[in-house]
Amino acid sequence: MNNITPFLLATMLLAGSTCSNAGSLPYDAWRLGFSASDYMEVWIETADVVDMKGQVYRRAMSGVSAIQTPENNKGNPKGWPKKSGWGKGKYVTNADLPKKIYVRWQSLVEPQTYQVGIDIAESTREIMCTSEKTYCAATGKWTTGYRKAIAIGLAPGGIVKVWVLGPCLTPLEVMRVKAEVDPRGPYEGKSGGQYDALSEISRMHVKKFGVPYGSW
Repeated sequence: MNNITPFLLATMLLAGSTCSNAGSLPYDAWRLGFSASDYMEVWIETADVVDMKGQVYRRAMSGVSAIQTPENNKGNPKGWPKKSGWGKGKYVTNADLPKKIYVRWQSLVEPQTYQVGIDIAESTREIMCTSEKTYCAATGKWTTGYRKAIAIGLAPGGIVKVWVLGPCLTPLEVMRVKAEVDPRGPYEGKSGGQYDALSEISRMHVKKFGVPYGSW
């Protein structure tokens, strides 16, 4: 579901020029990052990007996502943070803005393997190439920047949430989708059904409190 209101989008478009169909970015590269809720560990097998020019970038991101696993069960895995972080990720260099992002990952607390194709809406690309003037608390100055990062949250049950954000700019939620189970299992069926190991801290938390389905 796209949570960008027409009024907000119109206001942002007036703030700066757009590049969503121009084939040239106002910055060197955009960033792709991933996060998971406390203790709800995931292993990203691959995140592939198809840009607006039709170029495919295999494994633009893979491996672990950003996550916190505080000891003594002091973390809270329910829901998403009020302000999304950038997540763990990489800059997708030499690419145009994304048209589609395909993600296949292991939800280690279940365990289950999910896959999803995330279609990036035109309105999201408009946001990514619209400049915005903002006050930056880190520097104490006003600056003009872009939301040049896509942050993706992965949760048990195949729940996926997508934000766009930039330095000193408020993250904007643009999408929530549900992935499908990959019937092949982990590593496309090449591991004999064997999942990557869950950390002991997360294992003990899930054993005591379970998985908070429905909170994401």
